[in-house]
Amino acid sequence: MEKTNKQIKIALLAAISLILMYVDIPIIPMFPWLKMDLSDVPALMGTFAFGPIAGVVIELVKNILYMLVKGSGNGIIGEIGNFIIGSSLIIPAGIIYHRNKSKKSAIIGMIAGAISIEIVGVLANVYFLLPAYGMVMPTEQLIKYILIGLLPLNGIKALLVSVITYVLYKRVSVAIFNAEPNFGSVKKEA
Repeated sequence: MEKTNKQIKIALLAAISLILMYVDIPIIPMFPWLKMDLSDVPALMGTFAFGPIAGVVIELVKNILYMLVKGSGNGIIGEIGNFIIGSSLIIPAGIIYHRNKSKKSAIIGMIAGAISIEIVGVLANVYFLLPAYGMVMPTEQLIKYILIGLLPLNGIKALLVSVITYVLYKRVSVAIFNAEPNFGSVKKEA
């Protein structure tokens, strides 16, 4: 029963993540294809509640459902990129948090995830995503794309996803995830 309950919660988080994926906003006018969405919030919440593997499953299911419902206008490259980048944020956060469930480890984990999303975002774009899209950029343009496009977008995304998750997780962790309130910290009796 407990395993089924966990699977249902993971499926619901993936569905919420899918809905949030539809609300994407281009935030860097110079690179309009770089869009911000908050679909990683449910994945990060699921990671904190059930572990990094659950978060990766939420990311995967979200992207598969997105392709099935909306279709892929880019030969699944965008969805693969979304999966890679989202996973690079949640995996380090989940690993660090699950070693010692506390507010401090959650914050350290989210900072590690933010660093990871920046590094993986650049590497994935330069060596996989841009070539897969057939986008060949001269070195100067590629550096501009990284410095003005990728790094700010992924940094803003990591910050927003982390802050929203931090605020929401504290409020819903006991009721929905049967977790300790306040990121594992147990309230002391007065």
